Amino acid sequence: MKTIRMRIQKFSRLGVILMATVVAIITSMVVANAAQTFTTPNSAFISYSLAASANSAAITPATSRSVLVMGCCTTAGDAAVGQVSLLHLSGASTGWFGLETTSPATITQGFSGIAGTHIVYIDSGHTVDIKTASADTILVHNGAAATRAGNVTLVW
Repeated sequence: MKTIRMRIQKFSRLGVILMATVVAIITSMVVANAAQTFTTPNSAFISYSLAASANSAAITPATSRSVLVMGCCTTAGDAAVGQVSLLHLSGASTGWFGLETTSPATITQGFSGIAGTHIVYIDSGHTVDIKTASADTILVHNGAAATRAGNVTLVW
């Protein structure tokens, strides 16, 4: 009787060790397959303060990927925002789709490689806008009769 109990105890220990090993292996496999990769987005922040009829320096968006362009005018009495999703195809043109700043908001969309093409207004008076500067760059243009300030953020 004693030998039977000892054999059962030995088998029980062996069974527990095997079960623990199986659980550890399965847990490791699940954890390995569940791992996610997060990429931190790149961004650029450009502040502007432009005299009447002035342009900012050219801004080059990332090439061949979607870029979120958000702009705002922070000048009192003219403060507002505008945004577009933009696609820059190097040497060819830039395409965009987004919302103009107005009440009610209106859609802006287009595709152009020609300098000076309007993309989106970023002030309430529709005098400060983001335009194409070339087939590869954009800029902020102040068409108001006075200085306007604000910023533009690009996220890709």
